[in-house]
Amino acid sequence: MAEIAAKQNNSESFEQKLWKTADKLRKNLEAAEYKHIVLGLIFLKYISDAFQELHNKLIAGEGDYEGGNPEDRDEYSAENVFFVPVEARWGYLQAQAKQPDIGKTVDLAMEAIEQEHSKRLKRILPKVYGQQKLDQKSLGGLIDLIGSITLGNAEAQSQDVLGRVYEYFLGQFALAEGKKGGQFYTPESIVKVLV
Repeated sequence: MAEIAAKQNNSESFEQKLWKTADKLRKNLEAAEYKHIVLGLIFLKYISDAFQELHNKLIAGEGDYEGGNPEDRDEYSAENVFFVPVEARWGYLQAQAKQPDIGKTVDLAMEAIEQEHSKRLKRILPKVYGQQKLDQKSLGGLIDLIGSITLGNAEAQSQDVLGRVYEYFLGQFALAEGKKGGQFYTPESIVKVLV
């Protein structure tokens, strides 16, 4: 019996494993509320990964990056990468994940990113992480979970990991929320048939 469960567990995609864990952390929140929390963190992880990859290249200073300043915002704009302030970088947030005020820290990170990119992201990012109804331990667990996947580096972008995770999560949230008032989610397989 344990072998069958292990085989089923191994046959799950990483999106399915990620969803199961994230859904366990949801606890008493409605799917409609929780999706903003999860998808906001996934976006934050994506831009932080892309930033960190370029940051490391600038620190190494090899080739085209020789003489580049890793804290110069223009270096990131030139490569079409979001500059991420220190307090919004994923490493910083993950280090704070076990703190009782992690929600407030994430809200401040979202605000810092919006201020840094006010023309592109003004009032777009969710700042709902400090709510009392959101269990801070679960939020820390979710941050650790999302921190276990790489979303924004060149390899992940070539495999469209962000797109796969985002699409899978949107589908799961649509199923969890139910369909009301004509709102629905069209699965990828149906879109391909229609196209």
